[in-house]
Amino acid sequence: MATHARRAPDAPTPGDGYVQSFARGLEVIRSFSAEASEQTLSEVAARSGLTRAGARRILLTLQTLGYVEGDGKLYRLTPRILDLGFAYLTSMPIWNLAEPVMERLADAVGESCSAAVLDGSDIVYVLRVHTHKIVSLNLNVGTRLPAYCTSLGRVLLSGLDDAGVKARLKASDIRANTRHTATRPADILARVQQVRRQGWALVNQELEEGLISIAAPVRNRGGAVIAALNVSGQANRTSATVMKDQLLPKLRAAADEVSALLLRSGRG
Repeated sequence: MATHARRAPDAPTPGDGYVQSFARGLEVIRSFSAEASEQTLSEVAARSGLTRAGARRILLTLQTLGYVEGDGKLYRLTPRILDLGFAYLTSMPIWNLAEPVMERLADAVGESCSAAVLDGSDIVYVLRVHTHKIVSLNLNVGTRLPAYCTSLGRVLLSGLDDAGVKARLKASDIRANTRHTATRPADILARVQQVRRQGWALVNQELEEGLISIAAPVRNRGGAVIAALNVSGQANRTSATVMKDQLLPKLRAAADEVSALLLRSGRG
């Protein structure tokens, strides 16, 4: 049986303006991933929740438009699909402003620096400045990670009220990624509330063993959290104390600089 496209917890209920065929097309696109870069028709149908006939029509449409290619057995996305993501990035000049700031921050602290925004119960990376490879995860622009167990996510969640945070947590697939991961919604909410009070988040090995990160908010003119920056390191090399005492001041200064640049550009 066909399914509707996944919605964010605060998204409106589909009404008369809901175009189901378009939603199904997005589900087909989202069915492709690093683990499923090439799929048969049956696999696309199963992963997108569509019938084989429905999946075939959408694949043929995407193929005609140049977003999918296939040999009749296996289908894969084409580079043209990047146009959809870059449309977002180019429409948000904040990231052009943020990149040199993040590059200076990464050089100053010797750690990787990232920027992300909140999308439903996930964070989405919109900018990455790499130094060392610190995790087994392949983190690049467009990568999605759960908000509940990441420093970027907790900063972004802190921009919501408690009801909003609870809704995002309810929509999350909360699991113990490591022995350090907070999994009780009440505990996670308490940590987000603490982040809201102090203005930054430190997460120590909750996403992956050995990974420690600290994040700070980027705010608009009204003070709302619209994005977050973080620096990440190896826990056996960079302790939580070093993160807070040495890296946090530089990180907060960079996040404030990006916020100020956004205001001066008239986009905040």
